[in-house]
Order: sequence, then C-alpha cells, then structure tokens
Amino acid sequence: MTANDPLSNALSGISNAESVGHLTHEVSPASNEIGQVLEVFYDRGYVDGFEFVDDGRSGQFEVELKGAINECGPVKPRYSAGADEFEKWEKRFLPARDYGTLVVTTSHGIMSHYEAREQGIGGQVIAYVY
Repeated sequence: MTANDPLSNALSGISNAESVGHLTHEVSPASNEIGQVLEVFYDRGYVDGFEFVDDGRSGQFEVELKGAINECGPVKPRYSAGADEFEKWEKRFLPARDYGTLVVTTSHGIMSHYEAREQGIGGQVIAYVY
C-alpha cells in the first residue's frame, strides 16, 4: 500500500505511538511540511523534541514523545479560515475552548492558530492536536 498523504500518515503514527506509551517514533518520509508541523507541536509543548535523520533517501524524523498528546490528526479537506474565523474551527476539531491547537498554513509559514490570530492573518487549517 502506498502513502498518499505523508502528513496524515505521520500524525496517525504519532497518535498511535502516544496511545501505546512509546517514548519515540520515527516519521518517514520526512518533508518540510511535516518538520514545520512538528515545530508547532514542540513550541506548544506536545513533544519533547525531534531530529532529522538523513538516511540517503528522503530522510526521517525521530520524534521524542512525552505523553502529552491525547489525539492529533489532519484536517481533510483543508479549510480556509480568516483571522476571525478560528473559533468556528476550534469548535469543530478541538474538545474545548482554549484546549488544544489548530495548525494553520499561512502566507507567513506554518504556525498555530494562536499565533495566526495574534498576527491577524488567516490561512488553511491543516491539522489539530490536543
């Protein structure tokens, strides 16, 4: 079976590893998008860290888990959201207000919806974590 959506595969792998109590997880193949999503997870305190490992092909990320993720996943289809519309998407994908994070791709890069709201920019919602 082929991997049609690497971000979806990476997030489901991380979610599964967290649910069974693993301390690390290897995300393969690596991409810039997955790296930036992991950076948001790290900044918001959901993972202890991650490292890119060059394996001679596409590379992989070694993610250090800390047991802080209850659930994470991709948002399909990728909905557009204005700077003032994030609350609507919080209600749809997160269990409670100000609990969890939406990952948004904007013209200024991939960031959490808190940063995007603070900067007053919108974008597309690509993932969630809580």
